Amino acid sequence: MKSILSGLILLVMSQAFSQKPLRYLALGDSYTIGEKVPESESWPFQLTAYLRAEGYDIQNPEIIAVTGWRTDELQDSIASQDYKPNSFDLVSLLIGVNNQYQKKPFRTFKTEFEDLVQTAIALSAHDQKGVFVVGIPDYGLSEFAQDKSLKNVSSRLKRYNRYIQKISQRYGVAYYPLQQLSRPLHRDKVMLAEDLLHPSGEQYKAWVESFKENVAEQLKQF
Repeated sequence: MKSILSGLILLVMSQAFSQKPLRYLALGDSYTIGEKVPESESWPFQLTAYLRAEGYDIQNPEIIAVTGWRTDELQDSIASQDYKPNSFDLVSLLIGVNNQYQKKPFRTFKTEFEDLVQTAIALSAHDQKGVFVVGIPDYGLSEFAQDKSLKNVSSRLKRYNRYIQKISQRYGVAYYPLQQLSRPLHRDKVMLAEDLLHPSGEQYKAWVESFKENVAEQLKQF
């Protein structure tokens, strides 16, 4: 009896140690890499730190993002990586602000964004359960936007975010909105990086606070 019990304990222990750390892929633009802030203060790294504190064995996020990227540029970069399907446990997507800022056709964004959601699902080993989409934050109240006389930013971003939410729901992936949360934060210099446009680590922290528990719940489904 004792030998059987010892064998069961060893089996459970071996299974636990054989489980690989969770892999996380963050797709996006300047908001994802954390332009003007240390890597550790970017929101994907802050989220990862929270998940580790909650007991999840998760690697540092692998990030595919560059400041200024549009949806098409993100598509091209992902394709160049030649990832195999189901390569990651968790995949996040935050993209679109540069499509809006550069006044690219909205119909083009729609097609490319939907393709990116499909790609994210394909890259996750848990299909749509392993994917979450973050809405575009609202920079319309920032000093940068005011100085540049950028008008109607908020209303235009609402259009983007409505579509982002629609596609997220269509594919059954989690959607975490940021527009309403970020609007007042962009008035506070403490919440902005030195360029008075991109978020500071403090603002990224506020973002993560708004959806970190939901992401942890997603991981429980794996």
